[in-house]
Amino acid sequence: MAEKVDDYITQGIYGKKETKPDERRKFLGTLRERTVIALTQAQVRKPGIMKEVKEAMTKNKQARVYLNGHIAYRDISKYAKLASEQHMSFTIVTNKDYNSDLGLVLAYDYAIDQDDIYVQEQSKVYKEANQTEAGFKQWMKKIFRK
Repeated sequence: MAEKVDDYITQGIYGKKETKPDERRKFLGTLRERTVIALTQAQVRKPGIMKEVKEAMTKNKQARVYLNGHIAYRDISKYAKLASEQHMSFTIVTNKDYNSDLGLVLAYDYAIDQDDIYVQEQSKVYKEANQTEAGFKQWMKKIFRK
C-alpha cells in the first residue's frame, strides 16, 4: 500500500513516467523506431522542399509530420503546407528545455524500424568538390597564362 502511495505522490510531483525521454526529446516527441524520415534544422532552413521528404510524404500518408518550433515559421511553413496538401496531420513541437538538432520528423504512431532515416547530401558535396577543383584550375591558368 505504501508503494502505491509513494508512486502516486511521485507521479504528481514529476509527472507521468515516460519511456526513453532523451530519444523523445531528440525526435520531437516521438521515437526513433517510428520514424520514416528526419531532416536536420539546417536542411529545413534551406530554400525549397527536399524531394526525399515529398516522396516520403506521398508514400506514407498515415504518418504524422513533427516540425521543430524553434525554427522560424517562414522556414517550416513550406513543410506544413505540403503536409496539408497531402492531407496529413502535422504538429509544431516547441520544447522550452531542449532544442533538438532535428527540424522535421515524419513518423507513425507505431514502430516501423526503418534503417536509414536521415537524408544525406552527398550529391551536393560532390558538386562543391568539382567547383573547387575547377576554380583551382582557373586560378592556375591565370597565373601561367596557358
